[in-house]
Amino acid sequence: MSPTLEKHRTLILKNRVLILALILALVPSAAATGEPDAETIITRAWDYMRGKTSVSVVRMTVHRPDWERTSVIKAWTRGREKSIFQIISPKKDKGNGTLKIDRDMWTYNPKINRVVKIPPSMMSQSWMGSDFSNNDLSKADTILVDYTHEIAGTQTREGFTVYEIKSIPRPGAPVIWGMQKLKIREDGVLMEQAFFDEDMEAIKIMTTSEIRNMGGRTFPGKWIMRSMDAGSKEDYTLLEYESLDFDVPLQENFFTLNALKKPLR
Repeated sequence: MSPTLEKHRTLILKNRVLILALILALVPSAAATGEPDAETIITRAWDYMRGKTSVSVVRMTVHRPDWERTSVIKAWTRGREKSIFQIISPKKDKGNGTLKIDRDMWTYNPKINRVVKIPPSMMSQSWMGSDFSNNDLSKADTILVDYTHEIAGTQTREGFTVYEIKSIPRPGAPVIWGMQKLKIREDGVLMEQAFFDEDMEAIKIMTTSEIRNMGGRTFPGKWIMRSMDAGSKEDYTLLEYESLDFDVPLQENFFTLNALKKPLR
């Protein structure tokens, strides 16, 4: 190759590199535009739902085609790690409770005065016969530590950007879901959460509605979980918030096995 041709080729390569650099500089990155990444969106949403502490009263209705059962539950949470629930009605179930600390969970039955530790393999099982699992009800942070996340798309609802996020289990993570898909509003409100098995078939889908101000935050008043593999669209569990307060002072000894055995206020 002649020196002139070699010089011409080098000049062309330099121009291409310069053009590519200019294109990359003009394309806005997520960091440059202030757009959050998927992990940040989910982390903010989970922290938003729980606050530093929270106290709530929730009416839970388990509906099946041939029967229906309603319970009222009072719940207390501290951060992502601690939560305690007690059934306050009906009378026959009053005092039944659940305590969760990190990944450990215990249940208490006052009729037999017995505390039972729930093994990790049961954390994804039904809570009190509902369509919500033990993890679901406590808004456990397993999705934050056991999954990787990516933004699959965005949409606009009522003036808010809604992020569609796909969450895939990390290798070796102790989870049963092959994938989860979430829709989270830009202000941290969880709109939908879908759970898929290893064959990527939807097993259950939770949607929220009646978003309003509760406890000083915009929060969904209704949460409904539908089991997609139940063979009936009439199988669902509805959670309706009767009250919700955030950042309530709670003593550290509130989240203990001894507290689980007592009527809480």
